[in-house]
Amino acid sequence: MVGRYVVDPTPGVPVLLFAFAAVLLLAVLLSSLTHRTILSTAVLFLIAGFVLGPETTGVLDITADSPTVATLAELTLFSVLFTDGMRLGWADLRSAWRLPGRALGWGLPLTLLITALLAHYVAGLDWPEALLIGAILSPTDPVFAAALVGNERVPGRLRHLLNVESGVNDGLALPFVILFLAVAAGSGDLHLDELGRELLLGVVIGVAVPWLALRLERLPFFSTSTQYEPLNAVAIGLLVLALGQVTHANLYLAAFAAGVTVATFGARQRESFEHFGELVAELFKLAALLVFGALISFEFLGEINWSGWVFAVLAIVVARPVALAVSFLGSHLTRTEQFAAMWFGPKGFASVVYSLLVLEAAIPAADEVFHLVALTVVLSIVAHSSTDLMIARIFDPATTPAWYERLRQASAQRRDRQR
Repeated sequence: MVGRYVVDPTPGVPVLLFAFAAVLLLAVLLSSLTHRTILSTAVLFLIAGFVLGPETTGVLDITADSPTVATLAELTLFSVLFTDGMRLGWADLRSAWRLPGRALGWGLPLTLLITALLAHYVAGLDWPEALLIGAILSPTDPVFAAALVGNERVPGRLRHLLNVESGVNDGLALPFVILFLAVAAGSGDLHLDELGRELLLGVVIGVAVPWLALRLERLPFFSTSTQYEPLNAVAIGLLVLALGQVTHANLYLAAFAAGVTVATFGARQRESFEHFGELVAELFKLAALLVFGALISFEFLGEINWSGWVFAVLAIVVARPVALAVSFLGSHLTRTEQFAAMWFGPKGFASVVYSLLVLEAAIPAADEVFHLVALTVVLSIVAHSSTDLMIARIFDPATTPAWYERLRQASAQRRDRQR
């Protein structure tokens, strides 16, 4: 410190903050337009990061191994998993678990395995890295299919399926990411006892802290005002984060378990935090997408050979559709609903953060894995966020395209003749 001036140890942070604020303001001003067109807020932040990145215009001086990137990734994934868990109390899961259970119980592991097969036989990765990339790309993110998930004309069971699936699969994929990351590190001793302790401790902290906090609030001496009630869940989340860091527990399982616990035992706290929590998580997500976009450049994409591009396309158009086609055998979903669910498995935020964890772990194939994940996520964001409105219109009779209506009637006539 010299006089009143402070030397900033991370000189790129003020520029990043300014860029994020400017793009956020632009996104807010364009939000009404993005809800009606193929342009999405997520794509806007991704493009902004790409344009401002160090290898494009150089406005943002960010590298994948920057402490800022690691910290932002950690905080963002924690907040997202906490709010995802908050949507899903045990009562919600029990009341309508049949279809999401198919997508998670069968669809998630099948997507992981099919993606791993593609990574091994198409992209040429060794099996440990192939399984790792399969785990990284198996979660989905409904943010990039907002027009479908948020459209009331879309059947409720389909919207519920996509919401529950995307809310749970981040947390379910995490143990596989951690396990395969340890395998890919090439260590003879995977330290499974240490890994198990971290995972178990994360769950214990995630359940115990909110349960105790909610019990304390019910004591006669304590009473939460309406004004401060949304901060109750914030305080619980921060306590879980701090305890997880001190005890070296798995922060992400702790976050997800804490969110589920609050949703299960604190209905009032869940309701008061819902809107506020969604906005906080959304801010973190958009900041992470801006940073992620800054790590991508034409030079970066040019480093990926043709087999990597083929893998990325197949990971989007083959892995999930085939996995869910198997999962929905014998279900009562219509063909249109099945098609929408099979297509809208966008590779989103969790995959971005998991790929950053791979870079941080510095495994031998970290750079190759990151390149393939980054390419797949970029293609997925563009493909899914630009088609969600189009598919949603199929469920709206007033906006259903004439070609689709003719196709539907022809299909119905064929079925009638077969009967």
